Amino acid sequence: MTAKKRSTDCNSCVNFVYDEDYEEYTCLVNLDEDEYYRLLNHSDYVCPYYRLDDEYGVVRKQN
Repeated sequence: MTAKKRSTDCNSCVNFVYDEDYEEYTCLVNLDEDEYYRLLNHSDYVCPYYRLDDEYGVVRKQN
């Protein structure tokens, strides 16, 4: 997977969480209007807030 593709894939981002109030997944980061537009409309946009949801990362640091 390329870095550009991965960094716009919200499903693998740690900031993309399930909101029980709205019963849907939402982003914890408050993107401004311009950033949100670029994220939705430009395939080459790289989200600056993307962080891979790596649940094993903590374990690797402990070893």
